[in-house]
Amino acid sequence: MNAKIINGQALAEDIKDEIVKEILELNKDNTNCLNRRPNLAIILVGNNTDSNLYVDKKVNTAKLVGIDTHVYQCDKDSGQAKLLEMIDFLNNDQEIDAIMVQLPLPKGRDYDTDEIIARVKPEKDVDRFHPVNIKPVKDTCDAGIILPPVFGVILEMLKSIDCDLEDKIVTIVSKSEIFGGSLAKTLSCRGASALVVKPDAEDLAERTTEADVLIPVIGKPGLITGSMIKEDAIIIDVGITRDMGSIKGDVDTESCQDLAAYISPVPGGVGPMTVAMTLKNTLELYKIRK
Repeated sequence: MNAKIINGQALAEDIKDEIVKEILELNKDNTNCLNRRPNLAIILVGNNTDSNLYVDKKVNTAKLVGIDTHVYQCDKDSGQAKLLEMIDFLNNDQEIDAIMVQLPLPKGRDYDTDEIIARVKPEKDVDRFHPVNIKPVKDTCDAGIILPPVFGVILEMLKSIDCDLEDKIVTIVSKSEIFGGSLAKTLSCRGASALVVKPDAEDLAERTTEADVLIPVIGKPGLITGSMIKEDAIIIDVGITRDMGSIKGDVDTESCQDLAAYISPVPGGVGPMTVAMTLKNTLELYKIRK
């Protein structure tokens, strides 16, 4: 058996088509009091090659779907105070519907990522990790919540293969309590038995081999091997790393493909869908302001 590929590129195209159609409809609507297209502001700190690439993808994709972007690039040594000042400016700019700070921030520069995320107004937080926005994700099963883009991507991927999460065991491999715990709650709300395990846990292989759905979010190329997965498992590879000039995921696809039922590839899986889902969130925030 060869695992079927979850084509993130094709799914991203579907999401982008939906955005285009909705923006066209909104522009026909005489009640659109904003009288403009959605606007996304992106703050980019430093000159990291990967971050520049990700921002370029968002900007180019936004142009295709009818969303205006505004990139604010700062020197890596701009400092915390300057970055917070820029966020305050964008918070108060009535033309800006959504704000994202491209992460990670430069290392060794005393940037407090948590403070920076919390400085963005909740109603303009496109990544949805502001404490006000992530709390209901962790605490409730409110279907109306705008989810973090990656959470939306995972749900869309599972929907595309008709995966019913009811009574499924889902294992999330993540170092982040906020990310992993919030994702586990999102999946539990849909019937799954979801747990989070850290990549350095002694029982990592035991937990991963129990999983009907395995979601590694680690950033260590090839850490998940065939001996660590259950037969017919669904694997959604969220960990993306640039390694020796190529982009790799957390999953050793070659050793897993004969056991798994479905695998999302890297590249071509979560990446393009996350860009599309970020723009979908931008549209949702625009609609709320409208």
